[in-house]
Amino acid sequence: MAFEELLNDPVIQKYLHELVGPTGMPVAAAPPDGEVTDEELAEELGLELNDVRRALFILYENDLASYRRVRDEDSGWLTYLWTFHYENIPENLEEEMYRLLEALEERLDYERNHEFYLSEPAGIRFEFSEAMELGFQCPETGAPLEPMDNADLVNAMEHRIDELRDELNVEVTGTN
Repeated sequence: MAFEELLNDPVIQKYLHELVGPTGMPVAAAPPDGEVTDEELAEELGLELNDVRRALFILYENDLASYRRVRDEDSGWLTYLWTFHYENIPENLEEEMYRLLEALEERLDYERNHEFYLSEPAGIRFEFSEAMELGFQCPETGAPLEPMDNADLVNAMEHRIDELRDELNVEVTGTN
């Protein structure tokens, strides 16, 4: 898939934005063909060199950019020539989805296997053992802690897990 096609996808735009942040987005959204130096990118995009370097390093850490060093024979200075590898984005997103699925499954297990109490005035949730230690009284407001029904949260998590499993074509193993 060409860079242009990838960058028109709102999911990929959001992914890149999450990686490099708003100051790095111009770098991520304008990958040149071939090699480019950080100085050339900064000048072309009108950005601070440190912002460009920060974005390039983040892209490098996520296998979306690579560099090669070239030493100037006269001055001895190193020049870094950067190449973008956005063909790795779909694989990176899939890995993120698997991490999200695993985290949601762990959290679902936690939600299912714990009893919670809520301080409505403070908006604080406590596990049963914490609530018991507090004498079922909110340490912030002194209000009584009420049993909390987390069925809506559990249902929403189950729904999202099912969506992720469908998208990733993951079979359900064991029981949740």
